[in-house]
Amino acid sequence: MQGRWLLLARSLWGVLVIATLVVIFASLPVYLAQLQTPCARSACGYSQLTPEQAEALTGMGLFPGVYTAFTVTLTLATLVVCLGVSTLIVWRRSDDPMALIVALLLVALGPLEVMFNVSASPSPWQLPNQFQSFLFVALFLLVLSLFPTGQCVPRWMRWPFVAFLAVQVPFIFFPALAALHISAVSLGFLVFVSGVPLLVVAQLHRYRRVSSPLERQQTKWVVFGLAVPITYMVLGMVLYLLFPGATSPGSLFLPAYAAVQDLLLLLIPLSFGFAMLRSRLWDVDVLINRTLVYAVLTVILTTLYIGLVIGLQGLLRGLIRQDNSVTIVLSTLAIWALFLPLRRRIQRLIDRRFYRHKYDATKIVAAFSTTLRNQVDLDQLREQLLAVVQETMQPTHISLWLRTDEHPGNPDTET
Repeated sequence: MQGRWLLLARSLWGVLVIATLVVIFASLPVYLAQLQTPCARSACGYSQLTPEQAEALTGMGLFPGVYTAFTVTLTLATLVVCLGVSTLIVWRRSDDPMALIVALLLVALGPLEVMFNVSASPSPWQLPNQFQSFLFVALFLLVLSLFPTGQCVPRWMRWPFVAFLAVQVPFIFFPALAALHISAVSLGFLVFVSGVPLLVVAQLHRYRRVSSPLERQQTKWVVFGLAVPITYMVLGMVLYLLFPGATSPGSLFLPAYAAVQDLLLLLIPLSFGFAMLRSRLWDVDVLINRTLVYAVLTVILTTLYIGLVIGLQGLLRGLIRQDNSVTIVLSTLAIWALFLPLRRRIQRLIDRRFYRHKYDATKIVAAFSTTLRNQVDLDQLREQLLAVVQETMQPTHISLWLRTDEHPGNPDTET
């Protein structure tokens, strides 16, 4: 974009930023009142405490006011990060329509927690927050449909986007209709639930068949930023099903879970920032690799630790009295001894399964290093070196230049 269109786009972004700041700061008193008022369990908003949870926090020395201050601080930090990354994108790449759409999405993402809570409660600022919620959903679906090129792939995906957006109107602006289970609203919900996977499939098709290497790296960053909080959300649902006692009225599992979820949401603006600014794009491969390794390692070690504690308690019960402390110490020592060997095995497994080219290249270079120490024939060494470069780097052309001792001043001889 250039000229008037670029000026209009930047003006639109500025108007949205100002409107967002006005709505969020005007809605803060309502949001603070929600956080400070204990709620019935069936009518709790996001991050609201039940009376039992407020009492449990007070018993720990963390009064509800401290919890409110922490939650509001985390919400404002998310807003600052989203607006900061959005400003940087507009400053550096506002001539790119896709970058501008992402910048608008980040502005709408910043006050996410405030607008979802306030839009569901009667207040003078309910309607503005409902509009912001609708804008966030629209921009999110639009980015999911167009990223990273700014074009729908395949072209017919523009029509599902319109349908998905249309079914959001009754849920956001008329929540009472959804509570009545009206058939049209229920049908719209099914359309939305089935439509999001369709957008994901379209992104997979774009990634495998259409995207360039640079666009694939951009997609990896965004997928990483979305996958971590979504995985954490699914893990929380699994824990809820496996341990329903953790969500009892007096349990602090839900407030702690919500706080970590809010922290993980910061990955979304940061990942979009790296993707759109094209800064350190290839670092995401290392980040994904480490995330996979340590996530699998954490799950395995946690399972082993719990199994060891339970198993050793059963074995040592009747032999010694203080079996709890002994089993914890023994289990901790076992986990400490298993950490490094298990991490190496998981690393090799993930490299072999997901980073096969890197794994094969590492093995080839290691084998060549062993041969290099024992090889004295220059011709064989030259052939092996060319073979290693060809297999690991796969260049279109290879030249090996050797300097001879007889003519040190002459140009090198090409082989």
